[in-house]
Amino acid sequence: MTVIPACDCGSYPVLLALTVYVSGCSEMNEKSPDASDTVCAACDGDAAVTAAPAIGACDTASSTRPRSVPVVPALAAQGTKKTQRRASPAIRFPIVKKSAFKPAEYNLLATAMNVREKALSTAATSLAQRRDENVARGVASTHPVWVTRASGATLWDADGRRYLDFAGGIGVLNAGHANPRVVAAIAAQAAALTHACFQVTPYEPYVRVAEELNRRAPGPSPKKTLLLSTGAEATENAVKIAREFTRRPAVVAFTHSFHGRTLLALSMTGKFAPYKQHFGPFCSEIYHAPFPHEHHGTSASQALHALDEMFASTVAPDRIAAMIVEPVLGEGGFVPAPIEFLRRLRQIADAHGIVLIADEIQTGFGRTGKLFACEHYGIEPDLTTMAKSLAGGLPLAAVVGKAPIMDAPGPGGLGGTFAGNPVACAAALAILDIMDDEFLTRARAVGARIEAQLRALQARFSAVEDVRGLGAMMAMELESGAPEVVEAARRRGLILLLAGERDVIRILVPLVVSDEELDEGFALLSASMEECCNQTR
Repeated sequence: MTVIPACDCGSYPVLLALTVYVSGCSEMNEKSPDASDTVCAACDGDAAVTAAPAIGACDTASSTRPRSVPVVPALAAQGTKKTQRRASPAIRFPIVKKSAFKPAEYNLLATAMNVREKALSTAATSLAQRRDENVARGVASTHPVWVTRASGATLWDADGRRYLDFAGGIGVLNAGHANPRVVAAIAAQAAALTHACFQVTPYEPYVRVAEELNRRAPGPSPKKTLLLSTGAEATENAVKIAREFTRRPAVVAFTHSFHGRTLLALSMTGKFAPYKQHFGPFCSEIYHAPFPHEHHGTSASQALHALDEMFASTVAPDRIAAMIVEPVLGEGGFVPAPIEFLRRLRQIADAHGIVLIADEIQTGFGRTGKLFACEHYGIEPDLTTMAKSLAGGLPLAAVVGKAPIMDAPGPGGLGGTFAGNPVACAAALAILDIMDDEFLTRARAVGARIEAQLRALQARFSAVEDVRGLGAMMAMELESGAPEVVEAARRRGLILLLAGERDVIRILVPLVVSDEELDEGFALLSASMEECCNQTR
């Protein structure tokens, strides 16, 4: 295995049109045996080329690269040997030499990859300006923090500033940023097969993921699995499966729920702002019943009575294909469903032949202290939707359910071009291997520590009206000022998210966080509340 040549200025190369350029530098000298086809990008050959040791930022003023960038294996183009490359926070290509290709191959690749001729912007244009000019306005970002790398429960921005991550990419990183076992699985699979489309030529990682999910999903019934790419795809396909199985049209969802942003998923979502805007008309035969929320005055018995009233006055139960429910409301404010409520839904579904869908997209994969939140309730859903932390940051989702229901659609009725991508499947297999009993025990300990810290804040600040959640899926509701607290925390180096009606601060920290990191983060949160919430108890 060879070592990537680097300029003595300390920069490291990225591939531009099959020519290795040093980011922030301007010319690569040819003194290195691996640099015969390389050019350095800013020192114009004044510095010598050596085999790169640890990657560092160029000493010139033009470079601001961090000095600790991981080395990952990469496979060069077909017919070349494996090389090592430095993983740049901005551009990641395998380092290959011109001599490794036939002339025709080189010309084709050089044309396709001539990044040098496609400069993105001038140096004077800020990232924020570039975003405003090029990214659709509807894509919002909570924090103006431009992340370049991450590890465990920590982020670093483009200026090298460290942040504790209590958001976890909205609950996607339960196993942590850049988990080494996940990274290794991704690299190995990417070197072998990145895509084939399971509906065209199947591959074994898809089947292995299905086997693992079928084995671990709640309940004793035999299961089957459909893999997809996003949570919205999962909820929509769950409804398709339920409709085909029951031959009924209607779906009951619940207020304050979130099931995705595509049209059917958005129709089922029980929260208007900011998701629904003027995107209607929404799908027909979608009905919303109240979700129990004691703090806001709706008990489990009241919610169940309202559901009975809906059956009597709005839609008969024999027209309902499915009821879809989050065991813990996510975007709706981290409200756990009362045990008696979910158990009664299971009874109602059984009595009327309704498919019960548990949306475990945010609650799944250890977030509540068990692999799935339904395990706390002692119920077996007919179908369970999964995504987020399933593949450690890669897009993978699933519908897992009772085999006769899952087999209701005929061949060709389910699938997707990227659904169950082999690289994402490899990541998921690593995640499922990580999430053993020891991991779940630690998840419960993290949840207990978070709850204790939040209750300490509640005892101290009168603005905290409620602390609630399940396991490490915890939140506190403030009387007012939650957005200001989140902003103040970010200035101190803590990334948080809101939920509910922008009055709930939720905690979705990666479950690999250390006790010391948790304590540090809550110290920053406490200081932020001191700044924004004047009243103490």
